[in-house]
This record gives sequence, C-alpha cells and structure tokens, in this order.
Amino acid sequence: MCSRISSSPVIRPRILPNASQRSVTVSTKSDVNKFLNSIELEAIGEQLHKIGRVLDVTSDDSSVNVKVELAIPARSAFESIRAQIEAELRQFTGAATVAVDLTIKISSHAVQGNLKPVPGIKNIIAIASGKGGVGKSTVAVNVALALAAEGAAVGILDADIYGPSQPHMLGLAGEQPVSEDGKTMLPLKGHGLQVMSIGFLVDPDQPMVWRGPMVTTALNQLMHQTEWSDLDYLIVDMPPGTGDIQLTLSQKIPVSGAVIVTTPQNIATLDARKGLAMFKKVSITVLGVVENMSTHICTSCGHEDAIFGAGGADKMVADFGIPLLGRLPLDARIRAQTDSGLPTVIAEPDSDIAGAYRKTAMRIAIALASQRADYSSKFGNIVVEGSR
Repeated sequence: MCSRISSSPVIRPRILPNASQRSVTVSTKSDVNKFLNSIELEAIGEQLHKIGRVLDVTSDDSSVNVKVELAIPARSAFESIRAQIEAELRQFTGAATVAVDLTIKISSHAVQGNLKPVPGIKNIIAIASGKGGVGKSTVAVNVALALAAEGAAVGILDADIYGPSQPHMLGLAGEQPVSEDGKTMLPLKGHGLQVMSIGFLVDPDQPMVWRGPMVTTALNQLMHQTEWSDLDYLIVDMPPGTGDIQLTLSQKIPVSGAVIVTTPQNIATLDARKGLAMFKKVSITVLGVVENMSTHICTSCGHEDAIFGAGGADKMVADFGIPLLGRLPLDARIRAQTDSGLPTVIAEPDSDIAGAYRKTAMRIAIALASQRADYSSKFGNIVVEGSR
C-alpha cells in the first residue's frame, strides 16, 4: 500500500569527493543548473527536472541564489523540498550562503486534436474504467480532494449522466446551481472543490431514460455552460464503458490525460484494457493505471488480504508501457465516509488510507507534468487577409 507523502523528510545532502577540503568556490551557472536538475527530491521521489525547472541562477564569491519552479502541487512538502535543495546546493558549491526561491506553477498541457481549452480550466483529467463496480467515483473524488489539499485549484465534473454519485459523496445532495445570467451556471462548492453534476439538475429518484444524443448534449452543457474559475485541474468522473460519453469526451472536450481505474482480478482488467485502448485510439494520453481494492483490510485485526487476486494491474502496466499510479485498499471506512458526504481524504486526513490517495494523486500530477506543455492559449488568432 502506498505510504503518505512525508511533509518533513530527513535531508541527506550528497557527499562529494573531498567536499570537506573544499574552499568557498562557486561553480559555474551551467554546473549549478545541471546539478539542480539531477537532485532527487526525497519528498516526491522524482528528480527535479521531471517535475519542475530552474528559472535563474546568480552567484558571487560566497553566495548562490536560485529560482526554482515546481510544476506540481506540493504544499505539504514545500519547505522540506526547499531545505533539501539548499542543503545539497551548499554542499555542491561550497558557498557560505545559499538561498532558494521556490514557487509552484501548474501549466496547461497538450490535448487531443485541435480542440481549444475550456475557459477557466488548465487541465482536464478523465478518471475512467472499463466496467462498473471498481470504485472509480470514490477514487476520483479522493484524488480531487488530495490535489486540492496540496494547494491546487480543483474542480470535479460528474460525467455519469445515468448514475451521478458526486453530489452525495460531497455532501451536496439536494442542492442546485445558480445562474446569474440565465445562460451559464455557477459550480457548487464542496470541501474546497468546484462541482458540477446532472444530479444537481434532476430529481434524485428520477431515472435518466435518455438516448445517446440527449446524453452527449447534457455532458456538453455541463462542461461548457459551467463558469469554472481558474482551475489547475478538472477531474472528470467518467461513466463505465466505452460508449457515447467517452466518444463525446474524445471529440469535443480537450483532455490533458486519462487515468484508468481497475481492480486486480482478470474480469475487471479485461474491460479496463479496452478502456485504455480506446483512449489511445482517440489520441488521449493515458497517464497510468490505479489498482483499487488492491487488498482488503480487516476492521477487527488490520490483516491485509488480496481477496480479488493480484497481478492484473501489473500486467496492464507491462503490456501498455504506462505507470502504475497507486494501489488503494478495500476498507469499510472508505464506504462509510463517502456515504456520509465526507470522503476519506477529508474525514481522516492523517490516516494511512488518505495517505494512499494523496500518493496516488501526486503520481497523477507528476505523470501529467511530464507531458508536453500547451502554449496555444498564449497566442491570439492569426487572420490572413487577401490582397485587393
């Protein structure tokens, strides 16, 4: 089971040959840049160049000042990351004074086709599965809450038109969105998330007996007629399968990456593989696989048992060449907490289970940060006028 990201890891600076005999000799800017990019951030488990960049390096005879920008939300590890970089840079340069200006900036990433960004959203991440019953919605809401806890601006769109569950999971059942202009809707707020779902617009006991065109129209309206406000990530809780909603997502909604949720047994991974292949076919980047219900934790004795088997997600990862983003437990507390409108990351933020969700959310952010950035929104439209 994944462990929680430590907010205060032990700093172990690199010991370079003859470092104790060094005088104060500051390395060249190029050397410092190369060294900084090679640092393995202990709180994250990745080298700096994979999840950030060095913006500037200045130095004199006795000091070094650097500016570093992280591309992932990392509030809980922020100070420990700064301390590690300063300690290792001091050891590397021999400088008496080292100062690190550390910032976080989540960038937009490339999407499929020529789709334009949705106003107010930097990155759309689809949380999907090939079949129902694998706990995808629970994973989606806890991942969204974990990213928000790390300092990101996060929203969640419940795209399961036939069976919306996010209003209940976030304690918002019975509420309705407000429209200030009669054309668009303001998202509801739940535990710091911006939230939209068809469940806010229909009676919860009303069955959604809709054909495909109505379903796709509803999804487009929920996405494009909601006034999302400056989101770093919009998590889309997808319905199971590879039907109309998935097709609409691939054709009309700019998706930065997809995450496949499965359980370990073969019957689940067979369908998850189809979902994964579908995203690849429509040119949506698959960030990785999350194995949910990986082990069952007994509420009486704490014993862990792989009641759904093992190895299914590992085979998917090996066959498709994508990361395993996390293994999450099956625990009665998770069900009880989501039923009460307080998902685990909110209900028990310091628990091992919440730590597993935070670790998984961090791996998703890291996987997205390694993708190609999208700069299209920074440029205006180019108009070519013919000569008269």
